[in-house]
Amino acid sequence: MKRLHVHMGVADLEAAITYYSAMFGAEPVKVRDDYAKWAPEDLAVNFAVSKSTACGNEGNGIGHLGIEVQSDEDITAVGERLSGVDAPVRLDGHVSCCYAKSNKAWSEDPFGIKWELFRTFDDSNALAPSHIKEPAA
Repeated sequence: MKRLHVHMGVADLEAAITYYSAMFGAEPVKVRDDYAKWAPEDLAVNFAVSKSTACGNEGNGIGHLGIEVQSDEDITAVGERLSGVDAPVRLDGHVSCCYAKSNKAWSEDPFGIKWELFRTFDDSNALAPSHIKEPAA
């Protein structure tokens, strides 16, 4: 299943956790000092909030949108569709970011909104992005 990804910047993480837990009817699946993520079973969304600007957030509000996919082939397919309409696509490869290890690509829509395409394959201990080695097959 693909999930829509929304990452928002927040000034008050505790208030965000209280509000979005009530909104989704579920507690976050991951919480750190500066980050929380929800993946409700009844809603195809990966919704994250953080107090950091490292994840594309420039203050309060939506930092970026994205699509969480199940395979690297899905990333390639979306990238090819975007390239086919002359949209920019940047392949980041294997990255540790937002307390997860993922294969990633990025695009920007005609209105300047950043879109992340990613497949997560493991947890990480870091919020800020950094390149990592490809996982062993």
